[in-house]
Amino acid sequence: MPIINRVAEFQPEMTEWRRDFHMHPELGFEEFRTAGIVADKLREFGCDEVVTGLAKTGVVGVIHGTNGKTGRAIGLRADMDALPILEATGLPHASTIPGKMHACGHDGHTTMLLGAAKYLAETRNFDGTVYVIFQPAEENLAGGGVMVAEGLFDRFPMERVFGLHNWPTAPAGTFVWREGPVMAAVANLEVTITGKGAHGALPFQGNDPIVIAAAIVQALQTVVARNLDASDAGVITIGHINGGHTYNVIPETVTMLGTARWFLPEVGDLLEQKFKSLVTGIAASFGASATAEFKRAYPATINEAESTQLARKAAQSVAGERVQQMAKPTMGAEDFSFMLNERPGAYLMLGGGKTDSDPSVHHPLYDFNDEILPVGASYWVTLTEQLLPRG
Repeated sequence: MPIINRVAEFQPEMTEWRRDFHMHPELGFEEFRTAGIVADKLREFGCDEVVTGLAKTGVVGVIHGTNGKTGRAIGLRADMDALPILEATGLPHASTIPGKMHACGHDGHTTMLLGAAKYLAETRNFDGTVYVIFQPAEENLAGGGVMVAEGLFDRFPMERVFGLHNWPTAPAGTFVWREGPVMAAVANLEVTITGKGAHGALPFQGNDPIVIAAAIVQALQTVVARNLDASDAGVITIGHINGGHTYNVIPETVTMLGTARWFLPEVGDLLEQKFKSLVTGIAASFGASATAEFKRAYPATINEAESTQLARKAAQSVAGERVQQMAKPTMGAEDFSFMLNERPGAYLMLGGGKTDSDPSVHHPLYDFNDEILPVGASYWVTLTEQLLPRG
């Protein structure tokens, strides 16, 4: 795996950084310690400018190349936030904060970009400017969208922007790429059904919202199966139902939470329309009422073709033949999509070497593979030097 020799020398300290981040996880928009360490290290590395406070806890480091006045610039983005999960790994560097855990590898993402920033600030073997973007609140809070709304691309004008995420089940050090859709758009679903409470032994005196909820859950499964073209992709999943408190009481209300996923805008519109009409219509048919909220969260993550090929070339320079095309997009979601909606760019995956039976992301037993830290950092460096060549 031909990683950059100097970057390989950083591995011990990068591992130390990563494990420190892992031990001190912070949730979205609460990454004060993490952001403080990132900013301090960027200053220590000699970045030309370090900007803090964008999207509350976001950090942007500015590194000019040998000729920083060319007007050319690119952005490299990593996410910093953890998840509200109780870690169960038992590792020496396990989370020290109960109920919070780096279960998606953002500790590794932050570390790889820090390693690249150290090398780039040290060598300056490129022309133009690279912006290293450390983003808060990727998990469900759309920190990427907030950074864009607060002027990320106005304050730091760049031609293209790139992201990198660990992909646990791909072989360690393997890069995975895809043009076009990579990850899905997402909406959060919220339903409240209001019926009429009653004694469980006298159901005819009430209007049971639990029965209505069951009918709605069943009907929602027909939205994709019977309304979408089979060649399109869409998902509606109800993941939470809450109603009632004891054995023999029919509750007045039931609440449900769920998710919808899609790639094509017209599919998202269809899912929203069918979701709302089925929920309210079925409740009304039972003589009850319901509210149905379809809260769009993240747009689809769409890789621009030219940027994807530039990213693939850089990955091949680092990993050789260990670069593979993603056969199909995943229905997971990413708020890097907000950045790709504003600038051409690409989002690649970096294999973590786990097996299909190993715990993956968002699992209390997951841990990032430190062996791939110099691989990801070398990719960032190579991408920068190839896109902003000297002379």
